Amino acid sequence: MESPLKNKSYVFAIRIVKLMQYLQNDKKEFVLSKQILRSGTAVGALIHEAEFAQSKPDFTHKMNIALKEANETEYWLNILKDTDYLEQTLFESLCSDCKELIAMLVSSVKTSKGIK
Repeated sequence: MESPLKNKSYVFAIRIVKLMQYLQNDKKEFVLSKQILRSGTAVGALIHEAEFAQSKPDFTHKMNIALKEANETEYWLNILKDTDYLEQTLFESLCSDCKELIAMLVSSVKTSKGIK
């Protein structure tokens, strides 16, 4: 059975790829779009990779890196909004998904470390 975190991160990555296409094709923005593409798709890739971690510490490490990438993605979303590349509704939708991923990753990392 697929995990909700894995599914959500995959759907988020698809949204980020489409965002990058929109930014490059419609807004002619090529630098920030590559940054958010890298961090936004890395989240799901790391979660997917953690599935076959060699050990519990390896799993926790990969999930921590995924959390850092999600946090970085939120930063790029804010930059894109504050530089008028993203309209408010698109920003709010993407940022909401990103914050949900961050919360899920925080919970997963705490669980893997045995923290309540």
